[in-house]
Amino acid sequence: MTGIGELLLSRIRDVADYPKPGVLFKDITPLLADPAAFTALTDALAELCVRHGATKIVGLEARGFILAAPVAVRSGIGFIPVRKAGKLPGATLSQAYELEYGTAEIEVHAEDLAAGDRVMVIDDVLATGGTAEASLELIRRAGADVAGVSVLMELAFLQGRARLERALAGAPLEALITL
Repeated sequence: MTGIGELLLSRIRDVADYPKPGVLFKDITPLLADPAAFTALTDALAELCVRHGATKIVGLEARGFILAAPVAVRSGIGFIPVRKAGKLPGATLSQAYELEYGTAEIEVHAEDLAAGDRVMVIDDVLATGGTAEASLELIRRAGADVAGVSVLMELAFLQGRARLERALAGAPLEALITL
């Protein structure tokens, strides 16, 4: 693991049996509370956005907002929230997707993305990949191009990367930490 990966991982707390028994939750709030670690995370994600030519950043509700907004500011590009259905006013594009226990739906303002935009999706964790996959569909339906997906942490045992391969269509998927 790289130096930044070690720094970030050292600030992520394991919480046993949350949100239900048998789950080991990865809590990023200690990382966010450490200005040096949060700055290093922001800088690393901003560098990925610049390297892949992103012109806009999509943050996935809710922790993706916390990471994506400062990355957009640092990169000098726009931030677009992708929210749970029913949370955005005005005209939206929506995308339903499958979860292991049912379905969910996300939305983006219809006018926030357009042809010519190169969009980087940012989130805290890549788990099964359902939300990220739905966001890629929304980006393309809006007429924009996918610059890539960047996450703080990938939980490889949940195989989200494999689920996203087709949806990425050659765009990169970058994780700063892989567990």
